[in-house]
Amino acid sequence: MDRLPATTILPDALIQGTADDISMQMALIWGQIKAPLIVPLLRVAVVICLTMSVMLFTERVYMGIVIMFLKLLGRKPEKMYKWEPLKDDAELGNSAYPKVLIQIPMYNEKEVYKLSIGAACGLSWPSDRIFIQILDDSTDDKIKAMVELECQIWASKGINIMYEIRDNRIGYKAGALKEGLKRNYAKHCDYVVIFDADFQPEPDFLRRTIPFLVHNPELALVQARWIFVNADECLLTRLQEMSLDYHFTVEQEVGSATHAFFGFNGTAGVWRIAAINEAGGWKDRTTVEDMDLSVRASLKGWKFLYLGSVQVKNELPSTLNAFRHQQHRWSCGPANLFRKMLKEIITNKKVSIWKKVYVIYSFFVVRKIVGHIVTFIFYCVVLPLTVLVPEVEVPKWGAVHIPFTITILNAVGTPRSVHLLFYWILFENVMSLHRTKATFIGLLEAGRSVNEWIVTEKLGDALKAKATSKAPRKPRFRFGERLHLLELTIGAFLFFSGCYDYAFGKNYYFIYLILQSIAFFIVGIGYVGTIVPNT
Repeated sequence: MDRLPATTILPDALIQGTADDISMQMALIWGQIKAPLIVPLLRVAVVICLTMSVMLFTERVYMGIVIMFLKLLGRKPEKMYKWEPLKDDAELGNSAYPKVLIQIPMYNEKEVYKLSIGAACGLSWPSDRIFIQILDDSTDDKIKAMVELECQIWASKGINIMYEIRDNRIGYKAGALKEGLKRNYAKHCDYVVIFDADFQPEPDFLRRTIPFLVHNPELALVQARWIFVNADECLLTRLQEMSLDYHFTVEQEVGSATHAFFGFNGTAGVWRIAAINEAGGWKDRTTVEDMDLSVRASLKGWKFLYLGSVQVKNELPSTLNAFRHQQHRWSCGPANLFRKMLKEIITNKKVSIWKKVYVIYSFFVVRKIVGHIVTFIFYCVVLPLTVLVPEVEVPKWGAVHIPFTITILNAVGTPRSVHLLFYWILFENVMSLHRTKATFIGLLEAGRSVNEWIVTEKLGDALKAKATSKAPRKPRFRFGERLHLLELTIGAFLFFSGCYDYAFGKNYYFIYLILQSIAFFIVGIGYVGTIVPNT
């Protein structure tokens, strides 16, 4: 029996008719749920997003005004707090200088360990009043041997440097710092300075920071500013520099000047050990042990000082994966800490109501939660949906004026990169997806990643070394390892919304939507930052 052709069994007209029926049914269902369900829900979402946008806008304008007045009035740390250089005393000798502990936690820091150890050993301070502690949690025996050998070399030169290891990594960085303070020599120190493995302080770091703590007993912390040795390495590092410069020149400055409170940045800071002990010491309940200690010390009445004139060189993550891991920790940790400390902050009796409001509303809610959520939900979800549901409109002040003003205010931190604001906006919107996800994980304590600690990869001179090698192997490239499906999905949604707006819309949102979709696609395929070849 001859096989009948497909057109005999299912004629083209029948196939076309079936497809038309499905389309009509979907259109009918959409028409039935759109007015009573979709439109009201989307309007509520717009109102919520506009409210959060106003919160973020108000916070940025407030900080901008404060910074302007600080500059006009010339309120420098030396005018706000007593500061006198520590001088040699003929009678007291070196005992006129307090004992200082330098802690450098490490974890498989093959590329940068020499930089931080060398810089710490070069600090200007009486040799019998400084103790350098290398807290090595490395799991690679070869790297541990290299770090230990470097410590021995400096010890042979008369430097008080101790190489400390643990049998486990309990508590990660917080656990290492806590164990380090238990050593006998550490118990005799008045202050502790913390540097991550890629930080390189200038020789006069201690002489410029310690006097503030010596002459002002109410101060618990002096935080220095970060500057970046690899800011010009690629576009990814330039964009990071813009965000971090704003954080230091505006957020930290405002917190220090108005409330004597800000979050310790985890490195390049000097702590009064008595304040650490009174606050309960280092805790590993979140991935932001630095912020945890800051809040607890502040609730005990201690004050903090940000010293922007003291700058410490360090390295920005230049690979996309390293940056994503860092941003997950920096977004998930604060949200999780807020969940755990909200009641403690509210019921605290030692600080003023005004300071409580600042810590809860400005520091946590607006900057650590709302800032991430509104950027993604509003500009990457709700706004595109209003294109598909034209019955719901977003006012121009919410869709254009507020984000434009926030962007301009952000440019204050890095004037040299003002021409990159366009790329910064698109990239921040892409990263807001990752940050929003991490924020909700922290707030809800959902999943194992809530306390996941992945050390940020540092490359140091690794790329230069590979670039100068005579016969490099062809790098192995696995496309699947660089795909990020969430970013690709959002990119496809934005591209569809942009095309729909181009065909049927009237607000010209398609210009933004299509450009933003391209940014999501670029990040989605991992084509951002430095690509480190596997040799």
